[in-house]
Amino acid sequence: MAETPLADAIVLFGATGDLSRRMLLPSLYFLDADGLLPLDFKILATARAQLSREEFVEQARQILQARPEAVDDKVWERFSGRLDYVACDATTAQGVGLLKPHVDRFSRPIFFLAISPSLYSRVAAALAGADLAGEQSRIVLEKPIGRDLATSREVNEAVGAVFNEDRIFRIDHYLGKETVQNLIALRFANTLFEPLWNNLTIDHVQITVAETEGVGDRWPYYDEYGALRDMLQNHMLQLLCFVAMEPPADMDPRSVRNEKVKVLRSLRRLTRADAQNASVRGQYAKGVAGGKEVAGYETERGQPTGTETFAALRVDIDNWRWAGVPFFLRTGKRLPERRTQIVIQFKPVPHSIFGNAASDDLVANRLVIDLQPDEDIELLLMNKAPGISRGGMRLQPLPLSLSLLRAYEGPGARRRIAYERLLLDVIHGNSTLFVRRDEVEEAWRWVDGVAAAWAEAGMAPKPYAAGSWGPSGAFALIERSERAWLD
Repeated sequence: MAETPLADAIVLFGATGDLSRRMLLPSLYFLDADGLLPLDFKILATARAQLSREEFVEQARQILQARPEAVDDKVWERFSGRLDYVACDATTAQGVGLLKPHVDRFSRPIFFLAISPSLYSRVAAALAGADLAGEQSRIVLEKPIGRDLATSREVNEAVGAVFNEDRIFRIDHYLGKETVQNLIALRFANTLFEPLWNNLTIDHVQITVAETEGVGDRWPYYDEYGALRDMLQNHMLQLLCFVAMEPPADMDPRSVRNEKVKVLRSLRRLTRADAQNASVRGQYAKGVAGGKEVAGYETERGQPTGTETFAALRVDIDNWRWAGVPFFLRTGKRLPERRTQIVIQFKPVPHSIFGNAASDDLVANRLVIDLQPDEDIELLLMNKAPGISRGGMRLQPLPLSLSLLRAYEGPGARRRIAYERLLLDVIHGNSTLFVRRDEVEEAWRWVDGVAAAWAEAGMAPKPYAAGSWGPSGAFALIERSERAWLD
């Protein structure tokens, strides 16, 4: 396969928005600081805000100075020289006409749409109308792509009419995290783990994405999507795919993404009959979070609503590797702590040789993969407890950190922003960590089935106090199988 030429510019739509300010501009700066941006790479920022180039550059400087990392004067001088700004409405022919003389200077631009997904189709059409979507240009789409399978197809078809699939990069920033990539290395670079990665030795898998903040003034968006469509459809199913997929032939994007699609097609569909036992919907009410009293979602919304802010599901994968191994997924707002975590719970030893006293200490091996707030991989092993006792050998759990991130980093070293890895991959044209169209649509097909099962079963969200771990049904969901959430 011929090597993909490096991109020579990024056109950043929505450049004054929250995503650009928090993630994209800092990520580009740090890539420049590490010498990873091509020499003549340019950053063309655009938004509706009426700013001059000088005003935007000053805003970018303030954004970087507000971060804990010090801004290097030499790097800033080089980085600021890459920046340009054009104020326009990129959904219109007139607006894109203002961009055209700037973009025409580039041969292989990246169009990064850090804007509302409802505008993707219009921006793509405007770029095509201005003849800016050249054969070597690339486009990056942020989630969510659609609200269901039908609307996802509409967006994909509109963008696909302008850009070939191999030039469309659907981004999920979770896949840029070091620990997610370490999961791939852990599974497929070690004979220690891969032979055990199946239903013979794994009891169950837990995936938790917990957030402490509420919805707040984001409710116009959130009320349309809810926890199921906002978080589970993309982030959580992507993590599930990396845990459950078969070994790909190689790290070619097609090989990796083919295996992820197979997992999504193997997900057992949720029906009305098992919706009550295999899923939970919740919505936070008033409670205490962060040491202070907070309002419930309906108070923030201003009126009653049936949108869930919490979802928990038992997911089964109907294939040979995972038959009989339940995957328990939960996500929600206003939970007690911020946590993104994958737990691989192994089965207990079939027989204990250590007597009653030691058997009471014996716990099954567990692999815990933390993505937020700190990234780490920890393996829980059993070890002899130090000392002697009349009761014979005593055991104790011994957690071992398998993440070498801390060993590689010196004191105070900066943790990379996930977008740095993904932006670098787009520049190089590597789509391995991005989501292909059929992945998106298979995920939506399964999620639409969950939403339909909820509707057919008449499942309204159950209230839970802000600052708790969701409705009581979330505990019953996993306890029915004599298991428990790792808290």
